[in-house]
Amino acid sequence: MEVQLLEATDDPEEVVCSAARNDYMEEFVGDKSFKEVMATIEGETIEEKKETLIGHLLKQGHFGPFEHPQATFAVKGISRSCMAQITRHRHVSFDVRSMRYVSFDDVDPEDVAEGELVVTPPSATDPDWIGRNQEGGAVDDETVEEREAVFQKSVKRSVEDYQELLDLGMPPEDARFVLPIGTEVNMVMSMNARMLMHVADLRAAADSQWEIRNMTEEVLDLAKEWCPITFDYYEENMKNRKNRLAP
Repeated sequence: MEVQLLEATDDPEEVVCSAARNDYMEEFVGDKSFKEVMATIEGETIEEKKETLIGHLLKQGHFGPFEHPQATFAVKGISRSCMAQITRHRHVSFDVRSMRYVSFDDVDPEDVAEGELVVTPPSATDPDWIGRNQEGGAVDDETVEEREAVFQKSVKRSVEDYQELLDLGMPPEDARFVLPIGTEVNMVMSMNARMLMHVADLRAAADSQWEIRNMTEEVLDLAKEWCPITFDYYEENMKNRKNRLAP
């Protein structure tokens, strides 16, 4: 999996603060400099003033101003299982690589068995891996070797069958029905800062599925570079709580 920040609002926290100050100022924020807009906020420097105001907004649950900054992320190599989970969030915009128009006729099934094209879950190779809904605990090495062999045989066979169907003239949009839910896709998604925190509440939680949790953690790492005061505060004071952030 790989996650990149494609595009994002410049000075996102200046936008958040300007929007928030608009709610309590007689003057029009569009006629004022940012320094003037923030003049009455506690702090010696502009950065300190932003920290004060953003911390206050998040602490008080005033999340509306965080809907203004927008970020777009490119995600490479997630499973269709993970995609099905993240696309349930209706206030996020998505584009996903099509399996109707992009075929995998040149992929070597032997390479698929070794990890290409299909995401391999940790429980297929790690005897100590414990999943959320797993009835048993850790297994011995022999059992996990059998798991891995069955998994590799299954994904290899599915790609072989898919390619055979293409050779028999079946269109990719129909041949894809035999491919596993673990088949990799690439995705572009856009959301505002408030929605990103809401997604993190659900998808970076300890009880979330491992793949979407890993993806969300990578998105949060990029968000902390883009919007540092907001997401540092979120990390330290709000993460792993249910924060009623949903719009």
